[in-house]
Amino acid sequence: MELSLKNKNVLVTASSMGIGRVTAEMFLSEGANVVICSRNKEQLAITSEEIRHAYGKEPIWEVCDLDKLADIENMMKFCESNLGSIDILVNNCGGPRPGFFEELNETDWQNGFNQVLLSAVRFSKLVLPGMIKNNWGRIINVTSISVKQPIDNLILSNSFRSALTAMSKTISSQVGKHNITINNVAPGYTLTQRLYDISASRAKVSGESQEDILIKMANDVPMKRLANPEEVASLIVYLASEIAGYITGTTIPVDGGITKSTY
Repeated sequence: MELSLKNKNVLVTASSMGIGRVTAEMFLSEGANVVICSRNKEQLAITSEEIRHAYGKEPIWEVCDLDKLADIENMMKFCESNLGSIDILVNNCGGPRPGFFEELNETDWQNGFNQVLLSAVRFSKLVLPGMIKNNWGRIINVTSISVKQPIDNLILSNSFRSALTAMSKTISSQVGKHNITINNVAPGYTLTQRLYDISASRAKVSGESQEDILIKMANDVPMKRLANPEEVASLIVYLASEIAGYITGTTIPVDGGITKSTY
């Protein structure tokens, strides 16, 4: 299947590990020019070298704290000076702090807002003018199944990822005439550091072992296993392709069937 991604300029945020990293690797394997970023400079350098060793091509990388407007603006200047305009933006970030409503303070809410929603707003606002000028573009937001089925102790994620979903749906109807698509990929329980952090948090509350929590998570899934990051990344790359050009304004779960909603 020809995805027509060769020489496309791709920015994947929060991509030194997990779903972001695997997504960057898949774009590189399709011949795209890829920029990765993270707030952790040391991890970025390690990731870039490991990808170069595996694929024979190194992603461009730059440090970026998604909570800071100045970092995001500098990130976009870095992309423009090294590649030009961005064709494909993947808005990815680590999840905000787990916790129940009564456990979270205003700082937690503000941090979650900055991390999940405002970072995507800022990046999207900066890339869209170039996409409109080129009459082509793709924005894919990595959200969570919590936008379709809220998770009890992830109220920050439930709230801000749902807001991102609504924003994306709204913008998609406004930029579709420019051959720009905006979609959301909603992972379920996926084997990333975020899942290990969530399982550790649950284990602390319940008194069970972290391993038992992960086993219970897998058993809750109809497929009786947890997802691999590659299974999420493959959908992201497909949605960025030319052949997915008539799919926009959608939220697609990659969850092994755990979401109970019918659409």
